[in-house]
Amino acid sequence: MLVRLVYLIATRIFAWLFLMSRSSAAKNAEILILRHELAVLRRQVTAPKPGWPERALLAVVTRLNPQALRERRIVSPRTLLAWHRRLVKQKWTQPPSTGRPPLPEEIRNLIIRLSTENPRWGFRRVHGELRRTGHKASPATARPVLRAAGPGPAPRRQPARGKWAVFLKAQASGLLATDLFDVDTISLQRLYALFIMEVRTRTIHIPGVTAHPTTAWATQQARQFLWQHGDRAAEFTHLIRDRDAKFTAAFDAVFTSEDITVAKIPPRSPNCNPHAERFIRSAREECTDRVLLFDRGHAEKIPHDYAHHFNSHRPHQGRDQLAPSDNPNVIPLPTARIKRRQAVAGLIKEYHRAG
Repeated sequence: MLVRLVYLIATRIFAWLFLMSRSSAAKNAEILILRHELAVLRRQVTAPKPGWPERALLAVVTRLNPQALRERRIVSPRTLLAWHRRLVKQKWTQPPSTGRPPLPEEIRNLIIRLSTENPRWGFRRVHGELRRTGHKASPATARPVLRAAGPGPAPRRQPARGKWAVFLKAQASGLLATDLFDVDTISLQRLYALFIMEVRTRTIHIPGVTAHPTTAWATQQARQFLWQHGDRAAEFTHLIRDRDAKFTAAFDAVFTSEDITVAKIPPRSPNCNPHAERFIRSAREECTDRVLLFDRGHAEKIPHDYAHHFNSHRPHQGRDQLAPSDNPNVIPLPTARIKRRQAVAGLIKEYHRAG
């Protein structure tokens, strides 16, 4: 731009020197022709948009004309004032805000890696793993990265509603939830696993697996569960269960002997025991539906391994993306190196801070 301005000034100086050698009659004739051409162009051409070198030169030269002739130029005083206002506006206009800082490439690559190695994970599950490795990121950070890299996030399941939801939240500190879920071996033998969840921490206990879940067996598993917890059993206040025929008065009596109130959900209302139903869904999708179980021993080992993963590593939205055994007062620090470990017979990948 500066070179262009110098070039324009030099050419105009040489043009003026050339004009000084011409006669007055020739100059007047040329002025009349130029004025006529300018009048024709004003009627046919839209307003010109000169660059700033042309503007500077026109502003200087216009001051040499008499006041009466300045109004007939394409550069009028109003134009000069408009140019000046534009310069003032550019000087004092605040630069646009940068907005949210860009996501570091390291975290972006880690999100894509977790999603690629675990196709079943949605953006909230990926966010939980990020929190466990010490990276501070919100679920809204992982969502656009996953959307740009592949399929969108998995849909969220609707939470339980109504009075039962209020009851569960109010009693969560001492609440237990229990149920049975079935698995099939490679020989098509159906086995049943009894589990009990501590709702406050989401800790899962699997007392036993059997092919014949009788009332006596369920009652014995309840006794075994309370005996293993010893004095901690006094912390539990309520147990939620469905109306399965295997949960009889004898089963309830084991818990009532420890001052634990048994609450039965309404018939055909699994949504009233949402924590247990959600665990069954997670266990099926992440574990039992993805492996062939050979026998009862294998069917006992896989659910127990998954329960260990569930309690020690898997993040939970209800616990601010903490695992049941995590200490909420400990904040993990981010690290550049992430170590992967296979869990539950290689079905699930766990990520830890290396070193």
